[in-house]
Amino acid sequence: MADPYNSSPRASAAIRLDDAMVTTAFELPGYRVVRSLGVVRGITVRSRSIVGNLLGGLQTLFGGNITIYTELCEQAREETYRDMAKHARLLGANAIIGMRYDATDVMTGLTEVLCYGTAVVVEPTRL
Repeated sequence: MADPYNSSPRASAAIRLDDAMVTTAFELPGYRVVRSLGVVRGITVRSRSIVGNLLGGLQTLFGGNITIYTELCEQAREETYRDMAKHARLLGANAIIGMRYDATDVMTGLTEVLCYGTAVVVEPTRL
């Protein structure tokens, strides 16, 4: 089944925006940037439930990794990453460079998670 977000005529038909085409670096080895399409982002605001807070509180009594909060953070990061990639595909990008995550407490128990980067069109470098 064709990916509707990779059907833009502006993106190179041979290069598909997938996880291998997203980097925190400002260049992608083996490719050269031919067009910058601007900043793309994904954002979510998450809260911890009362049950999650109770379970998390119990886990803190025993120390170590607080798995309920780890899972919440990972879900938020995954969601924002997916939204950022979707935004880039809609612009016609086939890669994202300079990708970053950021998180801010909006208020007690409410956290904003942001994933952003620069959407670009790349071509393989010629040897």
